[in-house]
Amino acid sequence: MTDQTVVSLLPSATETLCALGIEPAGVTHECDYPPRVTDAPTVVHSTINTDGDSAAVDDAVQDADGGVYELDRDRLREIDPDVIVTQGICDVCAVDETVVRETVAELPIDAELVATHPHTLADVFDDIERLGAALGREARAAELRAELEDQVAAVRETVAAADDRPRVAVLDWLDPVMVAGHWAPELVEIAGGEPVIAEPSERSGPIRFDRLREADPEVVVAAPCGFAVDRTLADADALTDRPGFDDLAAAPDRVYVVDGNHYLNRPGPRLLDTLEYLAAVIHLDLFPEPPAEAVRRLEPAVA
Repeated sequence: MTDQTVVSLLPSATETLCALGIEPAGVTHECDYPPRVTDAPTVVHSTINTDGDSAAVDDAVQDADGGVYELDRDRLREIDPDVIVTQGICDVCAVDETVVRETVAELPIDAELVATHPHTLADVFDDIERLGAALGREARAAELRAELEDQVAAVRETVAAADDRPRVAVLDWLDPVMVAGHWAPELVEIAGGEPVIAEPSERSGPIRFDRLREADPEVVVAAPCGFAVDRTLADADALTDRPGFDDLAAAPDRVYVVDGNHYLNRPGPRLLDTLEYLAAVIHLDLFPEPPAEAVRRLEPAVA
């Protein structure tokens, strides 16, 4: 058992720490899984209003000159952590590593910073083992990695029986339209699809809608970062009302909403749940139907 006090500054790290048997002493306002972590002190707060639709949230992010997140210096000082887990992949998804380093340098605490930078599944697995090594949980980290790799192998084996590989577009924002990069194209490939537009390990980024039309995906997955299924469904017209959307090969029956908050955009252990859910919507006949709270088919509008 580690006797180190650990603070997590991103939800995926919180999930990984708990999977390794470590209860973080401080978390972010977005950390909510496993549910018990919501009882931990919050050391990160959002500086913007995130209650609007995707266009409003994007505007707020663009206008946030001082950054999207704020560290609670007093709370950090009180916790006095030995280890802080941070990230350097996206300053919109979580507090940026540079900000964390500057803040820690100004506080009377002696904390080791462990930063995650995942762009691929292998990076996610490597981060699990790096955290395990930093916190004295090497054996559990190796065991967890093996469990996750077994899940990948099982999906690969199942999709080997498929006789097609449909074109799949995964979107992690609706207005503006953004295509999901990093691990998303890799997950699509493993799940038996052909990712369009984004290449494995590329960063996510905005695209012209015409580019989506040119790619003409046979399956569209909408999984905005930070949005649960119901919230994305409420904002779906930001995508479906665009001229030409109904002409996509995926429309109207192969457009799905995935919980981007808990699944697609959290590079932790549950990313393997995401893989299985993607496989289920790509190959409907080979996998069980995903739970409705995680995946929903976008029903065509009634004329």
